[in-house]
Amino acid sequence: MSRISQTDPELARRLSRRGMLGVAAGATAAALLGAAATPTAAAPAAAGRGRPVLPPGRLGIQLYSLRDKVSTLGFAPVFAELEKYGYDEVEFAGYTQGSAGPITLARLRRLARDHGLTPIGSHVGYYSSDPNAYTFAQNLTKVLDDAQALGLQHIGTAAGPFRYGSTVDAWKRAADDFNAYGAAARARGMKFYQHNHSEEFSFATDDPKVRLYDVLLAETDPDLVFLEMDVYWAYVGQFRFSKRPDGGAAPFEPLDYVLRRPHRYPLFHVKDGASDPANPFGYRMVDVGDGDIDYQRFISAVTRLRGHRLAHHWQAEHDNPAESFTFARRSSEHLHSLREKC
Repeated sequence: MSRISQTDPELARRLSRRGMLGVAAGATAAALLGAAATPTAAAPAAAGRGRPVLPPGRLGIQLYSLRDKVSTLGFAPVFAELEKYGYDEVEFAGYTQGSAGPITLARLRRLARDHGLTPIGSHVGYYSSDPNAYTFAQNLTKVLDDAQALGLQHIGTAAGPFRYGSTVDAWKRAADDFNAYGAAARARGMKFYQHNHSEEFSFATDDPKVRLYDVLLAETDPDLVFLEMDVYWAYVGQFRFSKRPDGGAAPFEPLDYVLRRPHRYPLFHVKDGASDPANPFGYRMVDVGDGDIDYQRFISAVTRLRGHRLAHHWQAEHDNPAESFTFARRSSEHLHSLREKC
């Protein structure tokens, strides 16, 4: 019996099935990438005797982390690698593949399916000064048409709600925009979502006691607007904005936001950071598993919530990995290795 079978039978069955279905695609990817650029997937090592922290079928990756490979090799070789590493889902950050040539959305959707990957979401701009820009504000119908063509369950933006400024009323106006996008997405059978960075946890310029993220939560319709918590940036926000501008203490725990409103967080970015108080962000971004964010605690707390286990999706991400395929492989290994503590 292989070490994968001993430590994670579910992953072993999935990898075995994918290996049989994807031999031809894998051979093509290997020929394109070369042996040196194609890391061998290693078996996840069990971190304990409890059940896996990661729900089966819910591990994805934000393709922004692999943009260098997508833009040179194309989606097909990238998807072949992700299949080998045990990924279940992909989140898009654009639908083009650079020098690899043009690709249709229908072809892109088939490629994902052929490699056992579910397109789970996509990041699109919120607004632009260009009236023809591909954003929610300028081109909502096209954005939703493309998402529907890809079979996406979620369509969202990684832009903060700063379109009108950083006052309470400015964020209420942005919330109205998001409610409208959410209603349009729901009419197509999708969920609209917003992905945070750290600035969302800052304070309103006209009321330093009000955290802007709380305005977003209060003013958006919970049935129309959903959140993708980037856990790393939430922890950076915790470090940067633990005090109000007037000096008053304002600590918060990122996990508490999710536990209080689990239905609002269908997606997460699993991004890691090494604690570094000398850094203005409080952390240095590192590969998943190399940092100090306790994902065993965070993911298990969310997946233990009664009735919500299958509603959450976990997307590995690194903004600028040293080697993107190595990052993808090691992230999958680490996250599959996590076990609930007995």
